[in-house]
Amino acid sequence: MTESMVSVRYMVDDVQASVDFYTEHFGFELHSNHVPAFADVRRENLRLLLSGPTSSAGRPMPDGVKPGAGGWNRIHFIVDDLAAEVARIRGAGLEFRNDTVIGPGGSQILLQDPSGNLIELFQPAEP
Repeated sequence: MTESMVSVRYMVDDVQASVDFYTEHFGFELHSNHVPAFADVRRENLRLLLSGPTSSAGRPMPDGVKPGAGGWNRIHFIVDDLAAEVARIRGAGLEFRNDTVIGPGGSQILLQDPSGNLIELFQPAEP
């Protein structure tokens, strides 16, 4: 089996602010830039499509509902040292949505991108 790119589309309010957020704080690289409508950034095998209100993905549905940012779906980054990542991100002036939660599978914390889309940082429990 070969590795392939996984693509996730996030609706965002401001494409450039989202590009800056993901490239500056999470190591993504800009792949294509069609600001203000759309851009995509990549990190390893993850392609994150950032679609603004003027993108084709932002067009209203037949029933009139307009796609928007936010919700509880999220990208999930596995980290080796959650406390260090939290300190790094707080040091950059970003805020978390909650405190670290510890469960049977590991520890996690959530933060939001500039449009309210969630990112989960997760450190697996020791075996």
